Amino acid sequence: MNESPDPLLDLLHLLDLERIERDIFRGVSRSSLVPRVFGGQVAAQALVAAGRTVPDDRSAHSLHAYFLRAGDPGAPIVYTVDRIRDGRSFTTRRVVAVQYGQPIFHLSASFQTYEEGMEHQAPMPAAPDPETLPTAAEMLPRYADRFSDPGVVDRLIEARAAVDLRYVDAPPFGTVGEAREPRSQVWFRTNGKLADDPLLHVCLATYVSDMTLLDSVLLAHGRGGWAVGDVVGASLDHAMWFHRPFRADEWLLYDQESPSASGGRGLGQARIHTADGRLAITVIQEGVVRVPRA
Repeated sequence: MNESPDPLLDLLHLLDLERIERDIFRGVSRSSLVPRVFGGQVAAQALVAAGRTVPDDRSAHSLHAYFLRAGDPGAPIVYTVDRIRDGRSFTTRRVVAVQYGQPIFHLSASFQTYEEGMEHQAPMPAAPDPETLPTAAEMLPRYADRFSDPGVVDRLIEARAAVDLRYVDAPPFGTVGEAREPRSQVWFRTNGKLADDPLLHVCLATYVSDMTLLDSVLLAHGRGGWAVGDVVGASLDHAMWFHRPFRADEWLLYDQESPSASGGRGLGQARIHTADGRLAITVIQEGVVRVPRA
């Protein structure tokens, strides 16, 4: 396994897009576990592009995105930003990601100046202390016999080296063949400190949000996932609402569940809380989830 000496720095470089025109940016991709661009990467890069056209006093409060085509990780991605609206309180941007002359991803994002308002939130669910849970490097080798490809464990560890992601219960590939409640919890934070840039923390959370959200769909049917080979799928759309400030380099609880699967699609919804109980983010995603044909 050729792990970078600083995986987090590599990820930050990945999100530091090249500006080639006022509202046009170019990004590259990292090697992926599947032969396409990781959805969390293109979503985070698109949000970076949008955020760089917005005044510093406006923070991202929501995004809505569609994955249109599989991206080629070997080719650059061009992000074009449309300045849809600049209001007194809200700013709206639309971003299209293009490869080989075709759109592969579409994002709309809204930004808002800070203001006081009514306050309430759903309570944080019970979860164990993240420091008591195994790291990916400690947990994944336990399930090496579940994968037909012996290199999957090393590739999974390498892909998540920039993020400390810890499962509260066994992941889908840990209980193949056993249908469970369609709910999954993970704690996550970056493996290193980040600069005090709110957009950076929002983009890192966006990147991580695509890693495990559809796990709960798999759990309901006792499926292990792509690495086991008992399902095939891809993200279709993704929505996030950023409620309160947070830091992606401090522990965040990703509480995920699936209310429905039908028609070859599965829906995941989640809330992300800070360690002290504040509701920071709500996430909803639908993806293609199919059983491979014989």
